Amino acid sequence: MVMDLAVEIIHATVQLEQQQTDGARTVGTGFLIQAPGPDGAARTVLVTANHVFQKMTGADARIGYRTSNKDGSWQYAPKPLKIRDANGAELWTHHPTRDVAVMTIKAPEAFARAAMPLQYLAGDETFSRYQVKTGDEMMALGFPRGLSANGAGFPILRSGRVASYPLAPAKIFPTFLLDFSVFPGNSGGPVFVSRALTKDSPVEVDAVDGGGEDNGFIAGLLTQQVELNKERLEIGIVTHAQYVRETIALLQDPSAESTIANSGETEGARAAAAADASRDE
Repeated sequence: MVMDLAVEIIHATVQLEQQQTDGARTVGTGFLIQAPGPDGAARTVLVTANHVFQKMTGADARIGYRTSNKDGSWQYAPKPLKIRDANGAELWTHHPTRDVAVMTIKAPEAFARAAMPLQYLAGDETFSRYQVKTGDEMMALGFPRGLSANGAGFPILRSGRVASYPLAPAKIFPTFLLDFSVFPGNSGGPVFVSRALTKDSPVEVDAVDGGGEDNGFIAGLLTQQVELNKERLEIGIVTHAQYVRETIALLQDPSAESTIANSGETEGARAAAAADASRDE
């Protein structure tokens, strides 16, 4: 049986949206991760870009769940998602230095099961173990300009090639470039490597390093597009999944924020220096 990581991550990816008072709609992408709580109990964590939530000024957003029907069809079934309390305080946790946000959610049973295990988030050594290099293809999921693949609300799958060097370690190069067109609504979507293998050729799992049955891993999340002098360069900026891991760790221990912030990237070592010519999407 072939393990199709792309399909698995598609089921774990959701649209995030909020209607603004001026009639405009703010849209982003999120994906679900299974991460145990402080007591070891199962927990579903929503991951997205921090600026997606920040641009949603109201207290309530919507998360785009989908339900399957007995006849094989699917139905888009978004639910309310409270992102701020009555006093306007943020209900999500964000990384102290990177554009990453997470929050624990109570997802429908089907989505709780579809959430990707924590070990699929790449760690510092994942790129080396998988021998990922510049020019390799990665895939990205999202909702460009709020569009979905169909009426059921599934994300649109795109692909691009790694367009920067070096790629690791994340502490020195916290982001990398991906050669594909980025649009508003893509932000927060997972960027991943899918290498379908059969169950007849299993490889031992390293839960710290990232990767499941060696059929791929989540490399990071899309956080920005590269733009120079108001011109889109059709390049996306991907924040390493290591920072998603760190942000989820803050759910466990908020006091760890200062430690994480102090272990940030080396001064001046930003991926391809493209951060100076980019903007959030």
